[in-house]
Amino acid sequence: MKPIILALGLVLGAGAAMADPIEGMWQTQPDDGAYAQVQIAPCGPNYCGTIVRTFKDGGEYKSPNLGRQIVIDMAPKGSGAYAGKVWRPSNDKTYIGKIALNGDAMKLSGCVAGGLICAKQNWSRLK
Repeated sequence: MKPIILALGLVLGAGAAMADPIEGMWQTQPDDGAYAQVQIAPCGPNYCGTIVRTFKDGGEYKSPNLGRQIVIDMAPKGSGAYAGKVWRPSNDKTYIGKIALNGDAMKLSGCVAGGLICAKQNWSRLK
């Protein structure tokens, strides 16, 4: 019985250690006076980010965007790069998305024209 428990513990421990670096809680850069906290987690083989808290100058508020995906189907491309889609709440448009991850800092881009013209935001990991 002990070898089975030990083996199960090793498997579960390895799964936790293998979490992708993009997973976790991130804070967006302010956009049109508001910012959000976004939980990034696996969605199928890729990663999605869901708005879990929203803030304005006056503090936290209940945005109608709570629970919406802002990072959509981001596929790892290696070396901290991801590609998928991003949704911009302020204009309700979805763009070609790119992420460049460097430790606890993320550069997220929403692009048009096949990825030639991009607007960027800097996000930071919350601990």
